[in-house]
Amino acid sequence: MPKIIGGSLTEHREQTRQKLFAALTSLMSERGFDAITLADIASAAGIGRTAVYNHFPDKESLLIAFITHETEQYVATLERALDGVDDPVEQLRTYVRQQAQLKRVFHLAPGPDLRSVLSRGTIARLREHAEVVEDILRRILTAGIDSGALPAQPIETTVPLVNACLSSRGIPDEGRGREAAILATETFVLRAVGAL
Repeated sequence: MPKIIGGSLTEHREQTRQKLFAALTSLMSERGFDAITLADIASAAGIGRTAVYNHFPDKESLLIAFITHETEQYVATLERALDGVDDPVEQLRTYVRQQAQLKRVFHLAPGPDLRSVLSRGTIARLREHAEVVEDILRRILTAGIDSGALPAQPIETTVPLVNACLSSRGIPDEGRGREAAILATETFVLRAVGAL
């Protein structure tokens, strides 16, 4: 019988999932999603290959679970940052700054773009996670337009344009230029939506 880590079966399952998530992100940053196998991930996590199947039937399921977890964590962090910020322009600044804090593991991973190596079903499920974050931006922009802080504009066009600005690789992960890049991005987005 395999050794249980943590104080309970629930803790064991969660700790195992966290190890698998960490291994997935590490391997993706080294080789890209298409170049790794579930066996590679199990080995990097220090978990028996067959034990992985108790958690995930394949690596796409693992990827979806990881992104679900990360999205839930990010949305909770974003909502906490927005809590108590009433001005829609300040909410938009907060949204931009929070987006800048995200690690771009999947955008920076070597190998082909994930959309070219995943099944249609997985791509659709990943898109659902992006929509959760887009709904927050949609809410901010709508409040800005309704209050008169932003000019009227087509929200369904503006949301992907704003997020395209924020998903670029133009913001360094660290160093002297990071804060300047965040400020420049923030200013650009605010001008683009008519807040400045």
